[in-house]
Amino acid sequence: MLRNLVRGLIAGAAGTTVLDAVTYGDMAYRGRGSSGAPGEVVERLAEDTGHPVPGEGSTRTNRLTGLGALAGIAAGCGTGAAVAVLHGAGLRLPWWVGGPLTGALAMAAADLPMAGTRVSDPRTWSGKDWASDIVPHLAYGLVTYAVATCGQDRAPEGRCGTPRG
Repeated sequence: MLRNLVRGLIAGAAGTTVLDAVTYGDMAYRGRGSSGAPGEVVERLAEDTGHPVPGEGSTRTNRLTGLGALAGIAAGCGTGAAVAVLHGAGLRLPWWVGGPLTGALAMAAADLPMAGTRVSDPRTWSGKDWASDIVPHLAYGLVTYAVATCGQDRAPEGRCGTPRG
């Protein structure tokens, strides 16, 4: 189980890197700004638990931005770990099902807290808003699932498609 957990954390980190690259590429292509939603979610959750983020002005804003990004990394790595542990426990899905489901799980981990804290309401999002969310999470899911399941259930090949020998 520990091996699956570590594999999943690595898979989630790889997927998170790809998600960030797709997101930043979209920002560069369309000239759109970054989302402040992750920091707002952190702010609301911190206040709701009685532990507000300290600081004032730009110092506090910068802390919230950093904490929001760290929360995204944690969600990405945690999702990867969950997927790898489930795979190790016997849940075997083809890549074309497991990848998109992994992406959907990560998307839910990001979007449900936004909706729950009322930072954003996905029911009001435009098609472009949804595309900006779905495409990076799909890329995340495909990469994370591939890395999390790499080398497992692929006889007669070895790890990640290399011949056994």
